[in-house]
Amino acid sequence: MVFLQSLESILPVIILISLGYILQIKKWFDISFSDNISKLIMNIALPASIFVSVMEYLTVDRLIKLSSGLVYVALATILGYIIAYILVKALKIRAGRRGTFINTFVNANTIFIGLPLNIALFGDKATEYFLVYYIINTISTWTLGIYLMTTDSQVQSKTTVSFDWKKLLPPPLIGFLVAIVFLLAKIPVPQVMTKTLTYVGNIVTPLSLIYIGIVLAKAGLASVKFDKDSVYALCGRFLIAPLLMMIVIKTIGTNLPNLEAQTFMLQSAVSSLAVMPILAHQGSGDVEYATNIVTLSTVLLVVVIPSLMSIIQLVI
Repeated sequence: MVFLQSLESILPVIILISLGYILQIKKWFDISFSDNISKLIMNIALPASIFVSVMEYLTVDRLIKLSSGLVYVALATILGYIIAYILVKALKIRAGRRGTFINTFVNANTIFIGLPLNIALFGDKATEYFLVYYIINTISTWTLGIYLMTTDSQVQSKTTVSFDWKKLLPPPLIGFLVAIVFLLAKIPVPQVMTKTLTYVGNIVTPLSLIYIGIVLAKAGLASVKFDKDSVYALCGRFLIAPLLMMIVIKTIGTNLPNLEAQTFMLQSAVSSLAVMPILAHQGSGDVEYATNIVTLSTVLLVVVIPSLMSIIQLVI
């Protein structure tokens, strides 16, 4: 049952990646198409998507009620960054892959894979607990996460480049901050604006997945492989991140409801962000490596989730 529910959530992702791959092989896309997708998603669609998601799933009352859970998720996230950074140094992960490596450890594809899985496995009653993880994951992704991705270039330059302050406030983070202002100030959003932003935001996932397929087609399927850097990153996503969450829950989160603890554990093992290849492209990083991580983590989720659910039922 758990296997089938996991498969139902993951199959559409794999199909869309395959679509991008097939269309690129058939040469439907101009050479600049992937660059244009990247700009559209980063500057317009993602901010719209994040704004709508915050306004739809969060309320001030929910934030106050669930505030204690934020501490546990935040602590596990901080620990994830620390361990990932140490491993980047210890394993000598090369420039262009470091941002992807760290983000794979810490940040998950919560909305487009995590939420459907959560509802399928735990029902609507666990949605409020999912929101706690979503808040921290969103803040983490669009602050430190995106900064690490867009400043991790594999192109070595001999000239000194001045610090770009704009990288500290990327469009997706602006979308999140604007949404929080609207939420806290209880500013009503006109229905026509909500619908428009929803339509625009809905293109993020399909275009991101098609982009992954395009990159795979350009690099060749042989580029999807379990190389050393990918294996360590996937271990971080599927083993270390859930383990850190379990340690936090067992040590300081002992008063958490079982359903909340189970939700946190599940979300900590969801596949990596679908937009990572686009973020890598924005920072002149290793796009093929980011694509490899997203593809493998999505496919492996079919095996990981049933196994994790068995463990969760034993330890939580």
